[in-house]
Amino acid sequence: MGKINILDIETSNKIAAGEVVERPSSVVKELVENSIDAGALNINIEIEDGGESLIRVIDDGSGIHKDDLEKAFMPHATSKIRNIDDIFNISTLGFRGEALASIASVSRATLKSRTIDADLGKEISLEGSNLKHIIDVGCNVGTTIEVRDLFFNVPARKKFLKSSSRESAMISDIISRIAVANPKVAFKLFNNGKRVINTYGTGNLKDVVRTIYGKTISENIIYFETHDDIATVHGYVGNSEISRGSRNNQSIFVNNRYIKNKLITAAVENAFKSFITINKFPYFIIFIDIFPEFVDVNIHPTKSEIKFKDDRLIFKLVFDAVHQALRESLKDSFMIPEEKDSNLFKSNQYENLSYFDNNAIIKKTDNEKSYDTIYKDLENKKTESSGFNKDEDNKILEDYKNEFIKESKTEVVLPIDLSRQHDNRVEKQDTLKEQNSEYDTKREAKFPELNIIGQFNKTYILAEYLENLYIIDQHAAHEKILFEKYRNDIKTSKVVAQALLVPLVLEMSVEDYFYYIENKDVFSKSGFIIEDFGDNTISIREVPYVIGKLDAKNIFLNMLDDLKNLGTGKTEDIKYDRIATMACKAAIKANDALDILEMNKLIEELRYIEDPFTCPHGRPTIIKITLYELEKRFKRVQ
Repeated sequence: MGKINILDIETSNKIAAGEVVERPSSVVKELVENSIDAGALNINIEIEDGGESLIRVIDDGSGIHKDDLEKAFMPHATSKIRNIDDIFNISTLGFRGEALASIASVSRATLKSRTIDADLGKEISLEGSNLKHIIDVGCNVGTTIEVRDLFFNVPARKKFLKSSSRESAMISDIISRIAVANPKVAFKLFNNGKRVINTYGTGNLKDVVRTIYGKTISENIIYFETHDDIATVHGYVGNSEISRGSRNNQSIFVNNRYIKNKLITAAVENAFKSFITINKFPYFIIFIDIFPEFVDVNIHPTKSEIKFKDDRLIFKLVFDAVHQALRESLKDSFMIPEEKDSNLFKSNQYENLSYFDNNAIIKKTDNEKSYDTIYKDLENKKTESSGFNKDEDNKILEDYKNEFIKESKTEVVLPIDLSRQHDNRVEKQDTLKEQNSEYDTKREAKFPELNIIGQFNKTYILAEYLENLYIIDQHAAHEKILFEKYRNDIKTSKVVAQALLVPLVLEMSVEDYFYYIENKDVFSKSGFIIEDFGDNTISIREVPYVIGKLDAKNIFLNMLDDLKNLGTGKTEDIKYDRIATMACKAAIKANDALDILEMNKLIEELRYIEDPFTCPHGRPTIIKITLYELEKRFKRVQ
């Protein structure tokens, strides 16, 4: 081992700069955050050659006191905190006191600033941390800082910079996100003299979104909000129209600090899983306001990573807020506006269902006349009176029939043998019986009662309501009905446990074993009976069984992996994909011919489930086409 050396200040500053100043966008981020902390309402940013030649930030904040100008460029010099206790109660974006010292050590920096009570401002100039001059200058209240020739004295770092256009794009991206987090601040970004970003500081978040991301994005976002004792979650999530194949349009802010966090991203994407197609990522802007003592921002010098005191609480808050907002949005799009606040859909018309093997039946209350009785009464009247003619006879009979159907709470039951596979008839019958046993008077319809027109291509059900045409994918609809039934069974602890003929002995890594121990109650509630088998080995004696082929080892390991990835700890969410696959296999298939009663029953079931508008894999179950859209296609309207 060689002799221990104490590094000089210049060397140590360059090493520290490597952590804080990764590229020009890092410099811009640190300088703009300082301006926001200073209370600026107008911030102008100018860059040249992707920030390599020049970065200039001008603000109208409170400014730096003339006696503190030289201190500002010293390592660990900050006005944000005083002692270690302040670290646990941080309300500003900056606090480490490293940014200006790190930036000055790898560039030629000039800063001038004036406070409101000073007649003159002061200017300080440094080159590679070496002081050049401090002079009095005339300037506006606020601060202007210029950073030129970035990495001029660190050629190894300069060599790894990307092209000017790419570095400019990164700067534009970080300014866009900071602008979204601060709608009350007006931002202007100039790239080589051309204005590329201009927000107006109106305080309206949606105005900023429209300015930065465009009209299409702003018209396809849904607001969400929820509260807890320690945190508030709010923001916007995009619908499926603006979902993309990457996560570039996702922004997370904790106490207005832009961060990257896999936990929150996973919460939003899991909530969105039922509403978008596979391999698409949702657009979202999410704000989490939380008491400073419940979050640690001092994880990394760039402050882009944070740690929550209770990860699962945050996950649940985000998941619930986004999922509820998406559900309500879909529901509103299928409801008629004047009916949204009415009680029209709160009645449960399908209370008592009866089952036979092949055909749907009509269930009547005891005090009602049967249709046969009405028909016989009519025949007797015809015999007694000679005033009946054929047309009148048919009209009276039809009126009796319609009145009977209207008043008798007719119950239509979907036949069991939907796929015409006779070997599955008993299983499907039992499944539907259990499914309907869960219904109660608290159910609420998510879309109006439809009038069935017929079936197209033995795959799609056509229906109408007022001036709207509805097209329902019969497989996706039945799949979602079964999916929610299976998931609710897990929620209500109705999971069937199956004993293994030979217990499964599983040896795990130390990390996996600790995750299992920490979440032992999750596996127990899910239907696992597990015993310790010494060291990091367990013996699985019973496993949960919902439907489908049993694979004890994979079920256990998949749940463990989900828990390691910071799932909610809820077994119904952990087994989401498994349930979706089982529902898909058991549902009605395309090309299965359905009669009118079967279609009516399927649509009625779909109306009352929790999320009827998309299947578990994100495909739509029902599409609404308005009369205006149809007439526009036929050129009846322009």
